[in-house]
Amino acid sequence: MSASNRRVLLKSRPQGEPTPANFDIVEAPIPEPGEGEYLARTVWLSLDPYMRGRMAEAKGYAANVNLGDPMVGGTVSQVIKSRHPGFKDGDFVADYAGWQSYSVSNGAGAIKLDPQAAPLSAALSVLGMPGMTAWWGLMQIGKPKAGETVVVSAASGAVGSVVGQLAKLHGCRAVGIAGGKEKCDYVVKELGFDACVDYRAAGGNLFKEIRAAAPKGIDVYFENVGGAVQAAVVPQLNDFARVPLCGLISQYNEMQMSPGPDWRLLLIKRATVTGFIVSDHFADMAGFWKEVPPAVKAGRIKYREDIVNGIENAPEAFIGLLKGRNFGKLLVQVSDDPTRR
Repeated sequence: MSASNRRVLLKSRPQGEPTPANFDIVEAPIPEPGEGEYLARTVWLSLDPYMRGRMAEAKGYAANVNLGDPMVGGTVSQVIKSRHPGFKDGDFVADYAGWQSYSVSNGAGAIKLDPQAAPLSAALSVLGMPGMTAWWGLMQIGKPKAGETVVVSAASGAVGSVVGQLAKLHGCRAVGIAGGKEKCDYVVKELGFDACVDYRAAGGNLFKEIRAAAPKGIDVYFENVGGAVQAAVVPQLNDFARVPLCGLISQYNEMQMSPGPDWRLLLIKRATVTGFIVSDHFADMAGFWKEVPPAVKAGRIKYREDIVNGIENAPEAFIGLLKGRNFGKLLVQVSDDPTRR
């Protein structure tokens, strides 16, 4: 066990794109658990786009991070000193300890993990919040039907990659949109999408490239990006299309909203656009647990991890995430994972 607790604090609020100057890396004493608490060592930290909103001052759907506090984030941790009757030393838990090496918890919201059932890191990707986001948005809002066309932006990412694979399992044509040939090749050749449009190479032909990949129009558009991609997709929605609105990562660093597509088209096409926050639905995931874990175990749903070592590298990795530099689910390995030895 290291001699101190390394923590990444929010030092200042970004004006546009975050920079390393917005973060402060400090060493603090390792805390002691009180009665009914446990001390845990962070093994894996998840980096996700929603964290940009938590850095802002404007009110969002959840509480923002206060200046001087550790950044928020989902984690996988190992209990190393327990005074809690429900947790023992050595237990692995999925929790929300944030950007720090050690944390004390009363167990509220923590979920015990079985390292024999799946890799621990999967609890932060395909079997955690990203996987649940993909399943809920597609199945409960998109409601795909066999023979329909499902288009998903950020298709090589933790959410988009699962969306496309689920669409294929339900008999749909799956079309991804991603940045770069390597990502598009992965989406088609490894994940089994029917097509993938490289928005970086498309230039001014993005509309035509999407039309070629989805010649029958788009029945479900799983929105992760916004901006130019959204503007090229919306005119190609079929009547009564469904749009699960998951994220708008291209706009997260903007200080004011930029013009988007002509939303009158959504009226003309009688499309349904539903914004959702997956944490609102964690209690309603019976269908996810029934479908996704068996599909992952059988190899019908694949996933990819982009791993950064050391919590001190989390700020730069997060900045890169908002620029699309990651390839797969972005994780920080904070300490040794004994199950991967």
